[in-house]
Amino acid sequence: MPLADIDTRIIAAPMAGGTSTPGFVTAVHRAGGLGFLAAGYRSADAVSAEIRSCRDAGSRFGVNVFVPDPAQLNPSPDAVARLEKYRSSLGQDAARYDVTVPPLVLDDDDAWQAKIDLLLQDPVELVSFAFGLPDSPVVQALRKAGATVLATVTSRAEAELAAERGVDGLVVQHSSAGAHSGAFLPAAKQGGMPASTADLIRKVRAAVDLPLIAAGAVSDAATVRAVIDAGAVAAQVGTALLRTDESGARQLHKDALGDERFTDTVPTRAFTGRYARALVNDFVSDHGDAPEGYPAIHHLTAPIRAAAAAAGDRERLNLWAGKGWRSSRTGPVATAIGALLD
Repeated sequence: MPLADIDTRIIAAPMAGGTSTPGFVTAVHRAGGLGFLAAGYRSADAVSAEIRSCRDAGSRFGVNVFVPDPAQLNPSPDAVARLEKYRSSLGQDAARYDVTVPPLVLDDDDAWQAKIDLLLQDPVELVSFAFGLPDSPVVQALRKAGATVLATVTSRAEAELAAERGVDGLVVQHSSAGAHSGAFLPAAKQGGMPASTADLIRKVRAAVDLPLIAAGAVSDAATVRAVIDAGAVAAQVGTALLRTDESGARQLHKDALGDERFTDTVPTRAFTGRYARALVNDFVSDHGDAPEGYPAIHHLTAPIRAAAAAAGDRERLNLWAGKGWRSSRTGPVATAIGALLD
């Protein structure tokens, strides 16, 4: 499906960890948007079941896949030592809930090949990638199977590399976006981040001749119009829909987005070892020196995050949020999408 055929300006971002459920994706479709299932942290069988659920509901949708980083799966001895030191620093947080910090897991590629095999055997309309680029043969195989392939990029340099891989379009993510950054090149190769998502769209549009989807603090209709005017074919929104009734996010997370106790967001590696923008709570403040190490740190903090959620403790939960979080709406997702389209 060429991106020009997408008949909506609003795409619901794939939000892994339980937010982008089939019910949420279907509700987005019925409201006039287009949703993505999030394959991250899920088995290929679970993703297959979610695909069937969306199809049974008659929804148009895509699937987002995390690209594993070989360097993170095979860290140097110095990197392992930093991870072990961080593991030790989590002991006090774990003791608060009487849970144990697990041993390091260094070889989790998020069932990469199984998910690619699934999407080749049971193609969907749209497949997007984050955290890196699939090899060109993977891109071409998915396209041959009938999928439109998107890559998530955060700079002109990344966009140019993605174009060389033969993708059909780009999700252009500004640093103001909530949750994980899709950046995969070192900062030294990125160049400075433009002031706004619209500015980043203009910068990438000047470099590559591909359809662009804008992501990052797209929280109101004026910003949607701004990124479309800058050259995007659609806006991808996440935080703006996270508090809606159909979102699968924890109620604790939804409520935190509307609580005046939280006054800022920052990119943090504290929860997963990969920079992700979150509301500043005690865990973020206590672990500002978290090292790089995804998904190793994701596994280290998982018991703490689960216990914090069970205890209703927002201070040690990953409260992902973009810079426009104040505009996040409660109520039906159709109302939230309607407001973005005004």
